[in-house]
Amino acid sequence: MLQIPGIPLRHLRDDLFTQISAQSPTLTSPEFSTLLKSLFNLQRLGIKLGLEHTFRLLDFIGNPQDDLTMIHVAGTNGKGSTCAMIASILHASGKDVGLYTSPHLIRFNERIRINGYPIPDKQIIKFMKKVSPVVQEIESTFFETTTAMAFDYFKAQKVDVAVIETGLGGRLDSTNVIKPEVTVISHISMDHMDILGKDIEKIASEKAGIIKNNIPLIIAEQTSKVKNILLKKAKHERAPVTELGAISNISATTSGTNFQYKDDEYFTSLIGEHQALNAALAIECINQFEPELQNQMIHHGLRKVCWPARIQQLGDRLYYDVAHNEDGLAFFLKTIRSMYPDVPIVGLFCLKGDKEFNSLTKNLSGQFSKLFVTTDQNRLLLTSEKLSEKLIIFGIKNEPVDSVSSGINKLKELIKDAGVGVIFGSHYIAEEVFDEFEISFDSGVI
Repeated sequence: MLQIPGIPLRHLRDDLFTQISAQSPTLTSPEFSTLLKSLFNLQRLGIKLGLEHTFRLLDFIGNPQDDLTMIHVAGTNGKGSTCAMIASILHASGKDVGLYTSPHLIRFNERIRINGYPIPDKQIIKFMKKVSPVVQEIESTFFETTTAMAFDYFKAQKVDVAVIETGLGGRLDSTNVIKPEVTVISHISMDHMDILGKDIEKIASEKAGIIKNNIPLIIAEQTSKVKNILLKKAKHERAPVTELGAISNISATTSGTNFQYKDDEYFTSLIGEHQALNAALAIECINQFEPELQNQMIHHGLRKVCWPARIQQLGDRLYYDVAHNEDGLAFFLKTIRSMYPDVPIVGLFCLKGDKEFNSLTKNLSGQFSKLFVTTDQNRLLLTSEKLSEKLIIFGIKNEPVDSVSSGINKLKELIKDAGVGVIFGSHYIAEEVFDEFEISFDSGVI
């Protein structure tokens, strides 16, 4: 098994996901190939939430986070889209913008971007060589190491501002070492219950952990329980709070979403009623971060934003979305139904084994004229047979297929004359989906 020189394989663990998606990108050097193979062969050795090791790793490289202007975003659904919109608006205004998100869809490099362009292979190699002694000494996890890499790269490239998405939770997330100018919390719902807690109050408390003393907080519309927890934490931290104003006239189309926020009409290229809510979060964040920014820059950034695999149109009446929890599926299917109110929906579904079926199946029941289930080529998800059996227990008829490609072919055939096809459930099939449709987005995504 190949390893990064000087770093035992067991020391690079991903504390967010079972294993980072093991797709095989085009590699540009033997050194980078060695790095990627080490990362792609990680075994999940447990989850380590906490900040001590992140602080030690950052101290070793000179605490680059202290020299960065940052915006911090947490939430369950929509935080990645919100980050992408904020970054797009700031870039439209002429700034050099760092963007740190997870997970990636195809290549590890996607997680760390400047002005939409992924971190170069050579910068990853350079960083890993620099930190190998301390990574080995403190047994830094995958996410701790990646977070430090992002901050180091953003400082070296002298970005004007960095938009930072939490990985998991907030309070003990590796990104929660920063001192942001603005904190944003998107919609909070049930997900990662085995780590963050079994009820919404515990999950909200973890997300609220990114709220900082006297740092402005922007919050999305929440349930009353969640809102009370966030406001209580904000009051304790003396953080001024902005709640979203009225959002109206939302209309999702195949090219994006029109909506009215307060007294202005907006359009974002991202599709769905929920994306109007995320856009409003981004607008309020920008208004707080840079009040003098011309409104036309906000309009431009929202129009130009690109965030793949979020109700992404792959072809005529065919879409892909990574929705994998109760609310994410609800937002996704509601949008599809609003765009195609009287059209049968054919689905291709896959899912990780740790998801809560009771809540998920409520949104799947009765939605499809035909539902296929599949798994990924790297077998990180439930097998087609296992997923099929679980769904049948909940009364959801389905047909297992042996591959994403096979499922897509069946979808295409069934919607050829009428109907809409949806592929959904996981990030882990992104490469297979994009390969099938010859889609590439390796650069310039923001």
